[in-house]
Amino acid sequence: MAKQVAVLANGCFWCTEAVFLDVVGVEKVESGYTGGDVINPSYRQVCGGDTGHAEAVRIEFDDSAISYDDLLDIFFATHDPTQLNRQGNDIGTQYRSAIFPQDVGQRDAALGAIERANAEHGGRVVTTIEEKAEWYPAEREHHDYYARNGSSNPYCMAIISPKLRKFRKSFQDKLKNGVEA
Repeated sequence: MAKQVAVLANGCFWCTEAVFLDVVGVEKVESGYTGGDVINPSYRQVCGGDTGHAEAVRIEFDDSAISYDDLLDIFFATHDPTQLNRQGNDIGTQYRSAIFPQDVGQRDAALGAIERANAEHGGRVVTTIEEKAEWYPAEREHHDYYARNGSSNPYCMAIISPKLRKFRKSFQDKLKNGVEA
């Protein structure tokens, strides 16, 4: 087992966390902030759009069970990488589509994934590759958000639940045992 880390931003971290928690080989997903210039920012500060941070997830995974390339393909399939600084109704640089490679190999893989995504989206992908940056975990209430609020929170029911159904249907071969498509 070779533990690796991936840091990805593609809009609301509640959605992204829920998707990657279902992926085989993923051991941990943590919501947080990266890519900005404020030390230890709060959710309120990041949502204000003035810190430079992106809402992101830090994924710990076993690369003998799931490859970084597979994670990137899931990343691109579960958000709209052609929307600049937004995902749906979430607008601002904090919701940008960005990859934060942890090393040169991940940077090369990210370039390849963007090329694949551009082929599928007519060359309109705006996802950025940004430098590895300080990671700040989100506040406790943002962790496992969908698992704790999915059946009662209107945002979860309207946005996250349909995204999860689509993901599970499209990536059945990448789901953990016990996760239903």
